[in-house]
Amino acid sequence: MAWVVVREESVCEMPPNILWICADQQRHDTIHNLGCASINTPTLDWLSQSGTAFTRAYAQSPICTPSRASFLTGCRPSTTHVHRNGNESVPAHLPLVTRELADAGYDCGLVGKLHLSSADGRVEPRPADGYRFFEWNHHPAPEPAWPLSADAYQRWLQEHGVVSGRGDDFARSAAGGSGRLGVPIPGVPVREHQTTWCVDRAIAFVSERRSGPWMLSVNMFDPHPPFDPPEEILAKVDPESVPMPEFADGDLETQERLAGLDFQGNGAQSPAGYDARGMVAAYYAQIELIDMQLARLIDALESTDQLRNTVIVYMSDHGEMLGDHGLIYKGCRFYEGLVRVPLIVSWPDGLAQGQVIDSLVELTDVAPTLREIAGLEQCGFAEGRSLVPSLTGSSTAPHREVVYSEYHDALDLPHHSHGTMIFDGRYKLASYHDVGLFELYDLDNDPGEHRNLWDDHHSSAIRHELLRKAVEELGKSAEMGGARLGTY
Repeated sequence: MAWVVVREESVCEMPPNILWICADQQRHDTIHNLGCASINTPTLDWLSQSGTAFTRAYAQSPICTPSRASFLTGCRPSTTHVHRNGNESVPAHLPLVTRELADAGYDCGLVGKLHLSSADGRVEPRPADGYRFFEWNHHPAPEPAWPLSADAYQRWLQEHGVVSGRGDDFARSAAGGSGRLGVPIPGVPVREHQTTWCVDRAIAFVSERRSGPWMLSVNMFDPHPPFDPPEEILAKVDPESVPMPEFADGDLETQERLAGLDFQGNGAQSPAGYDARGMVAAYYAQIELIDMQLARLIDALESTDQLRNTVIVYMSDHGEMLGDHGLIYKGCRFYEGLVRVPLIVSWPDGLAQGQVIDSLVELTDVAPTLREIAGLEQCGFAEGRSLVPSLTGSSTAPHREVVYSEYHDALDLPHHSHGTMIFDGRYKLASYHDVGLFELYDLDNDPGEHRNLWDDHHSSAIRHELLRKAVEELGKSAEMGGARLGTY
């Protein structure tokens, strides 16, 4: 694989195509040429070299649905009022950028997850999303409520002579497998995998003949738990080469204090007590499969002469604890492994190449960026800011002073927790509301987030400043109403 793009002084007559790839639950530290030596990601390496990698991008919620509603609008969860996984619906007036692109003449498609509302016991209802091509699959294990007419992945499997993809393996691993935390269970073969299906259908969409630009959302399920990559991919990752989870003495005591906050998993455990390297290796293998399949999609763009004029965005909705601090999965926490995500943007015909930018950005910034690239008006009440000045190299100024993330009763768990995070690039403040718990970390001196400085009297000034900034950021969020008709 060696894609070469030659930049020419030319102006395209139509706006660029947009390929928007969103993995589910991928951490920021999982790309080879961005610092993870033990993972093999040649496609993502090439993508970052042909565009811009933002190494400090933060999700606006550590949970799928509020994060997805946020980056699809450019508005934070407190503005969209989409907070829960499993919510009944989303506001009808939610300004989804995909709808705006469709209204502007883009042919829009989706493959994989939407997850703006619940698919539990029903087919997820669609909002005004703008997708003409809609190949939906919420997760690989089929539900009786999802007929083949709605579950495009199961339909694809049946067309290829497979009764059900990942089903038994998925159910067994989701139920705990052998009962041991973090034990990888090999999943279905590559040819039957949901990631493979996502790219197959994406290739079908980008290969269609059309006279105008297109926008395609590719939302694969992986590297979401259970940690069950195809056996042939898992065999390529040496567990002894992968890092152990971020863990230090005192983490279990810290998590015991936070145990009253909602979180998935079976409680905090030391990585020494289970096969932590095997879990990390399986997680890496899921990402390596994504990378391998994306190579096919980029080949298809190149072979159809579309690569040079296609904006490619690669990101994730949030991260995964992966054993850090004794936790796996996700919930009401704001550690780096959970809220810091990959974000790469490439457009060989229109943006700078080979940039690695470490200034703070939010996922709310993606929708305004796409609006500007497509020539659309910006959403007036969005907290997101276009990244185009950074992407073109026309500005080297820091993009944001702070980033903000929030959690509000997102999981169906007993505590109904609420929490917010403010981070200024050095100091991170996490406030867990109604329970009187706070965390303050100095990431310059404590990148693993092990020493909570909240009760340190030397930190009173930074505590005060971050609380002030948190109130300011919260004050920028307001419930979205309908369209403004006038002033009276």
